[in-house]
Order: sequence, then structure tokens, then C-alpha cells
Amino acid sequence: QLQLVESGGGLVQPGGSLRLSCAASGFTLSSYAIGWFRQAPGKEREGLSCISRSGGITNYADSVKGRFTISRDNAKNTVYLQMNSLKPDDTGVYYCAARRFGCSYGVDYWGKGTLVTVSS
Repeated sequence: QLQLVESGGGLVQPGGSLRLSCAASGFTLSSYAIGWFRQAPGKEREGLSCISRSGGITNYADSVKGRFTISRDNAKNTVYLQMNSLKPDDTGVYYCAARRFGCSYGVDYWGKGTLVTVSS
């Protein structure tokens, strides 16, 4: 069974940090570009970042550029999202997604998400 599982969410104070993980089972993560998305309460899902299959190319939405860092460890079949300087606006459910043909293409698999709450 093909699955993506996010972990690492939780409650954090403004200015704090979290690291999210996206682990794959049933398929080899290194064959896919991986994106991170966020859905804030009452808002549409937005793309935050994406990393190429090799990890050599990354991109970020303006809202998280300079604060979030995407990385991958293909040996561990895992992609990470390091989130620093968190703001209340970063609150939402974070999803990872696998894209077989690259960051500019559609999503083939979605995870179920992990909740991040930024609040004092």
C-alpha cells in the first residue's frame, strides 16, 4: 500500500521552530519530487515548498522563504520541512505530496496531514 505519513506537528509559540517529516511506505521516495502544502482554517490549500528528486532544486512560496527549509534523505525515504520563526499565520494542517514528474507537475499521492498550531 502506497502511503505518505507526516509527523512533527504540534503547538508552538510564535518565534519557535518545528521540523516536519514526511515518510513514504510502499514506494521509493527518491523517485518523486516532494512538496509541502498548508491549509489554514477557512482557507484554500497552498503550496509552500518543493524539492526535486535528487534534492538539488528547491523552491519556496514568498510567505515562507527565508524561514522554512525543505530537505530530503533518500536513504531514509524521508523529506523534512524545517520551520523557523513561526508566526500565528503559519497555523494549519501541513501536507506532503509526491509528484512523479517533478515540482511543476501534478500531485500523485497525498499524505493525511499534520496539524501545526502557532499560538502563545
